[in-house]
Amino acid sequence: MVFASPIFLFLFLPLVLAAYFALPRRWGNGVLLVASLVFYIWGEGTMVALVLASVAFNWALGRRIGDAGGAARQRWAALAIGGNLALLAVFKYANFVVANLNVVLGTLGWGTVALAAIPLPLGISFFTFHSISYVVDLYRKNASAQRRVDNFGLYILLFPQLIAGPIIRYKDIATQITQRGRHCADFVEGVRRIIIGLGKKVLIANTLGSVADQVFGIASHELNTPAAWLGIVCYTLQIYFDFSGYSDMAIGLMRIFGFRVLENFNYPYISQSIREFWRRWHISLSNFFRDYLYIPLGGNQRGKARTYLNLAIVFLLCGLWHGASWTFVVWGAWHGLFLMMEHGGLDDLLDRVWRPLRHAYALAAVVGGWVLFRCESLVHAGAFYAALGGEGAATHVKYPLLMYLDPLVATTLVAALIGAMPVGRALASAIDRSAPKRRAMGTIALFGEWSWLALVLIASCAALAAGTYNPFIYFRF
Repeated sequence: MVFASPIFLFLFLPLVLAAYFALPRRWGNGVLLVASLVFYIWGEGTMVALVLASVAFNWALGRRIGDAGGAARQRWAALAIGGNLALLAVFKYANFVVANLNVVLGTLGWGTVALAAIPLPLGISFFTFHSISYVVDLYRKNASAQRRVDNFGLYILLFPQLIAGPIIRYKDIATQITQRGRHCADFVEGVRRIIIGLGKKVLIANTLGSVADQVFGIASHELNTPAAWLGIVCYTLQIYFDFSGYSDMAIGLMRIFGFRVLENFNYPYISQSIREFWRRWHISLSNFFRDYLYIPLGGNQRGKARTYLNLAIVFLLCGLWHGASWTFVVWGAWHGLFLMMEHGGLDDLLDRVWRPLRHAYALAAVVGGWVLFRCESLVHAGAFYAALGGEGAATHVKYPLLMYLDPLVATTLVAALIGAMPVGRALASAIDRSAPKRRAMGTIALFGEWSWLALVLIASCAALAAGTYNPFIYFRF
C-alpha cells in the first residue's frame, strides 16, 4: 500500500485521520502505532514479525547503552550495530553474495552453494538505518534512551516514513513523540504538501516513467540514439519527481500529525557540482552517511589519500544500500569518482568557469549515473551508453521518437523541467520584496495556489481512478 494509491487516499488515511482527531489526545500515539502496523501488514504480511523483532532488539539494547558506561557501553553499542547490519546482510545481500560466489566456484570447478531465495522485507533499508542512527546517537550521548517500547516503536514504525523514509533521527523528534500539538496551520500545510507530492508522483513521474520503461525495455541491439536520449531524460525526471513526491507526501503526513521533520530534496538538478548535488538529493541519506560513516572514518581531515579512500568506501556502500546489484555498486563508484576529482582540484577549476558550464557538468555526471541506476545489468548499461554516444542501431522506423513523444509526454516534460527549478520560490521572493503590494499580492497568490492545488488533486485522483501506470522506484529499497 503506497501513498499514491486509491486504497490509501480514500480508505486508510481518512480512517486514521478520523480516529486520530476524534479520540482524546492522549490516545494519539496509540492510534498512529496501530495504524502503522496495519499499514505494514497490508503491504508485507508476515514480515511484520521481523520488524517487531527489530524494534524489540534495538529498544532493549538502547536501554542497555543508555544505562551503561565505559567499555560496557561500547560493547552494547557494537552488538546493536552488528545486529542491524547482520539483518541487512542476510535479507538484502545474502542472495547477491551467493550468486557471485557461485560464479567464482563454477569457474574453478568447485561446485556451487545452494541457497533458497530470501525475500526482501519492505522498507528494511530505512527501518534498519533508523535503528542504527538511534543506537549511535545514544552511544555518543546525543540522545537519551527511550524507556517506553511503544514510543520507540512509534519512532521506527510511523507509517509516513516506514517504507521509504526520509531517514529521521530519533533525537530530532524525541520531544515531538510525547509533546506535540494539534494545530490547524499544521493540518493545512500538511495537506498542501501531500497534494504537491501526489501531483509530482501521479501526473509527472508516472507519465514520464511509462516512456522510460518502454525505452529501457528495447533490446540493446535495437536501441537507437534519439530513443535512448528521450528514455534517459524521462527517467532522470521520473526518479526525481517520484522520490521527491513521495518525500513531500511523507513530510506532509508527518506535519498533519504534528511532527516537523527536515526536507529531503532541495532542487538537486540545479547543482553545479556533484558535491552540491549530494547536499540537495536525498538529504537524509546523505547526512546519514556523512555523520555515521564518512566523518568517523576521518572525513577529509587525514590527508588527500585518506579522503579519497573514505569517499570510495562511503559511495560503494551507498550504491550497495540502494540495491544488491553490480549496477548499483558501479553507480556508487561513479559518484565517488567525481567527488574524488572535485576534492582533488576539479572544484577549484569549476569555480573559475562560466556558471552554465558548471551546471552542464553536474547534470551530465548525474544523468550518466542514472543509466547505471536504471539498467538491469552492466552489459545493458554499456549498450545504452553506446546508443547515447551516437552508436545506436538504425531502428528509427521501428522505434520512432514520436512513438513515445506524444503531446501529453511533451507537455509533461516541459512541466517537469520547470518544476525541477525553484521557479515558485523565486516568484514568492519577488512578491515578498514588493512591500506596498505584499498584502494584496499575498492574498491573490494564496487563492491562486489553492485553486491550482485543487486542480492538481482532481487530476491526480482521476488518473488513479483510471488505473494508470503507478509504480514506485524506491518501494523495495
